[in-house]
Amino acid sequence: MLDIDLARLYGITTANLNKEVQRNSDRFPEDFLFQINNAERESLIFQSGIAKPAGRGGRRHLPYAFTELGVAMLSSVLHSERAVKVNIAIMRAFVQLREMLASNQQLRRRVEAMEKRYDAKFQIVFTAIKRMLEAPKPTDNAIGFHAGKERKFRPRS
Repeated sequence: MLDIDLARLYGITTANLNKEVQRNSDRFPEDFLFQINNAERESLIFQSGIAKPAGRGGRRHLPYAFTELGVAMLSSVLHSERAVKVNIAIMRAFVQLREMLASNQQLRRRVEAMEKRYDAKFQIVFTAIKRMLEAPKPTDNAIGFHAGKERKFRPRS
C-alpha cells in the first residue's frame, strides 16, 4: 500500500506518516517498506491518477510502498485509536486475500488431478473450468481514450 493511501486511512497527512516512519526507521527494514522508483511512479500517475511530479503541484519525493509487514508495524508507530482500528481492518483484508488465493490454488490442483483421472471426453469441461479460474482478461471495449489505438468514428443511428 502506498504512503498516501495509508495516510488517508489513518486520517493524517502523508508527511506526518513518513516522519513517524523515519523517526522509527529501525522498525522498517527493506521487506517492510521501500521507495518506488521513477518508472513505477510514472505508471502510477498513468494508471491511478496520483499527483504529478514537483513543479506541477505534486509531491517532491517518490512515494513509499508498505508491505503487509510494514502496515502491521505502523500500529506500533502510530498510537491513535483510529490507527489501531484501521490497522485491524487492513490486517483482516490481507488475511482474506491470502485465503482467497489459497482456495483458488487448491481448486486448480483438484481440477488438474481430476483431469488426469478422466478421459478426453471431459477435456472440454476441464478447459472451461480452468478458464473460469484464470483472472479475467481486459476487453478491448474499454471506455475512454487509449493512445495508439485508432478507432473509426461510427455515427449513431
